[in-house]
Amino acid sequence: MADDGNQRPVFSDREALLFHSAKRPGKLEIIASKPMATQRDLSLAYSPGVAVPVRAIAADPDTAYDYTVKGNLVAVISNGTAILGLGNLGALASKPVMEGKSVLFKRFADVDSIDIELKTEDVTRFIDAVELMEPTFGGINLEDIKAPECFIIEAELRSKMNIPVFHDDQHGTAIISAAGVMNALHLTGRDVKDVRLVVNGAGAAAIACTELIKAMGVPANQVTLCDSKGVIWQGRTEGMNQWKAAHAVATDARSLADAMVGADVFLGLSQKDAVTKEMVASMAAKPIIFAMANPDPEITPEDVAAVRGDAIMATGRSDYPNQVNNVLCFPYIFRGALDVRATQINEAMKLAAAQALAELAREAVPEEVAAAYGGARSFGPNYIIPAPFDPRLIERVPAAVAQAAMASGVARRPILDMAAYRVELRGRLNPTAGALAASFEAARSRNRRVVFAEGEQEVVLRAAMSLRDSGYGTPVLVGREDPILEAFARIGVGDVSPFEIHNSANSPLVPRMVEFLYGRLQRQGYLLRDIQRMVNHERNIFAALMVELGEADAMISGSTRHFYQVMEQVRLVIDPAPGHVPFGFHIFAGRAGTILIADTAVTERPTGEQLADIAVETAAAARRLGLEPRVAFVSYSNFGTPPGEYLGALREAVARLDALRPPFEYEGEMSVDVALTAAARENYPFSRLTGPANVLVMPGLQSANIAAKLLKNMGSGQVIGPLLMNMSRPVQIVPMSAGASELVTVAALAAAGVAQ
Repeated sequence: MADDGNQRPVFSDREALLFHSAKRPGKLEIIASKPMATQRDLSLAYSPGVAVPVRAIAADPDTAYDYTVKGNLVAVISNGTAILGLGNLGALASKPVMEGKSVLFKRFADVDSIDIELKTEDVTRFIDAVELMEPTFGGINLEDIKAPECFIIEAELRSKMNIPVFHDDQHGTAIISAAGVMNALHLTGRDVKDVRLVVNGAGAAAIACTELIKAMGVPANQVTLCDSKGVIWQGRTEGMNQWKAAHAVATDARSLADAMVGADVFLGLSQKDAVTKEMVASMAAKPIIFAMANPDPEITPEDVAAVRGDAIMATGRSDYPNQVNNVLCFPYIFRGALDVRATQINEAMKLAAAQALAELAREAVPEEVAAAYGGARSFGPNYIIPAPFDPRLIERVPAAVAQAAMASGVARRPILDMAAYRVELRGRLNPTAGALAASFEAARSRNRRVVFAEGEQEVVLRAAMSLRDSGYGTPVLVGREDPILEAFARIGVGDVSPFEIHNSANSPLVPRMVEFLYGRLQRQGYLLRDIQRMVNHERNIFAALMVELGEADAMISGSTRHFYQVMEQVRLVIDPAPGHVPFGFHIFAGRAGTILIADTAVTERPTGEQLADIAVETAAAARRLGLEPRVAFVSYSNFGTPPGEYLGALREAVARLDALRPPFEYEGEMSVDVALTAAARENYPFSRLTGPANVLVMPGLQSANIAAKLLKNMGSGQVIGPLLMNMSRPVQIVPMSAGASELVTVAALAAAGVAQ
């Protein structure tokens, strides 16, 4: 069945272990949401101040949602008896998965989540343990618990607890597949009441899919459920249980092949190769096939296309159209349930989530989502399920779920202003996170050749592997073959044949490169032998020449040399974009939002003209990251107070933008607190900024670089960069401290055209 991420391995085992162990082990930490700097803060947070909400909650238990984190806290609970596709590996082994699920809750719906692993396979003990935790949490997400125990556990907890209990392995897959089926039926002109449907697999997800499909309106006698022993028919006794028996039908069909004859829809939640081409050929016209086995589908889209040109196909994999991905469901259904303090997640709420997803897929696709798919994308056979990074999901699905909870009578705090609630939902997430995800998908669709100048470094090789395996681009390595092969061996890579390696000492590209570079530099004091030596021995020059001569699409360097040293060599080969000044910017993605800081890398003291150009180009990058740019030219001075000798360039930049009239807000010179906080801006009612600035243009390299690195080392958010802009060819220079993940991020952003 589908899981919550990419179905293909996209990294080495070592890279995955390094990711989980680097800096702080695991993927979660707890951060206080209130200030804890002074004794007064501590007194309010704990004794004696904490006594006040304690008494309030004792008098009215519902106020726990107002005075504690309960209303935004979900427990992700497992006993590890069915971990992904790995089986029963125990509670402790499930912890990385549960931590990952908690991260997804926060990333996609701003739901705080804690993972809990229970060391028991005893159903009664498991139920008792979870039930006792009801005061702590606003909802319970059950995960990776084997069938049939998961059915018993969920049913008992739902009956005993007054908060939502949701087994995502069952219902998440059911909701996404139901949404896809709704749209496939719409495209093929079918009425839900006339559909003949076959479900293969009788585990948790398959049973849940069957139940939700019937709730959609497909008649029970037209749904055939199959397991490893064939059709579940009325009267069968072998391998039966009460959950299978509930879906037994009167039929003469005994095998999956029998059941597939004339079927309109197939839902597969079983195993690889369970469906043959012959079975597909026997289905009704315009068949709908959801092959969701993990990690390999029951039948591939290629095999279906070989026998049916009229089929609509979905899988659980991200490398095929129409991915059934649970991350489209569980964060948002809990978001809506928590916001109305629902006592449960019922069938009405599940159907509302499915309907919201189906309707969203029928709408015009946002530009950033279309770009991620490599161009225009619209509702049709290859787009019946929204993409996981569609920024509209956070608004649409929780609102639909909340509305259904209120209509079905399980909401304890109704939402009176749904329009205001939708606005609140949009503000919960930093749009940059979704834009970065879309950028990675755009890189995958473009498949650029990315040359890594320092191919002998282990960290670079790990990044190149990840870039290739993730599909973000084709890596090209510059270096000597033997050291590269030795480094690959150290990180456990046996087959290096997929990697293109160029040794600058003997590459067949060298003569062409020498001719080009000598023609470029011969009137700048360089002799032919100087050029020959540089091409043979300076890998940054060799890599830059590959890009300049069209042998690669982008260049990555910086792991072994300072930024300015690499930049100096690159500039011998590649010019700045005509009419522009090269500069670097950092992205700071924090809890409160995203800020772009420029110039953090190139020009020590930009002129007013250069600052204006930097502002325009950084604003364009901000738009590519999903932000509506608001530019502040920052300083120690607020509009001349206090005066200073270095304010002229900032004022000239503002004047130049006044004449240019760019399509974004800008203001300056101003201090950072005025740029970022509404209270400070109240002193300057003439300011043209309508909200906090998200692009900070610094007066000089020193202040910009210090600010970016201070945030990187002391801040609570993620810092990416510097990203080099305004070169005539895509070149990125990473810090020497950059790890493999940072290298991949920068390479993908370069390949996607975010930094250009």
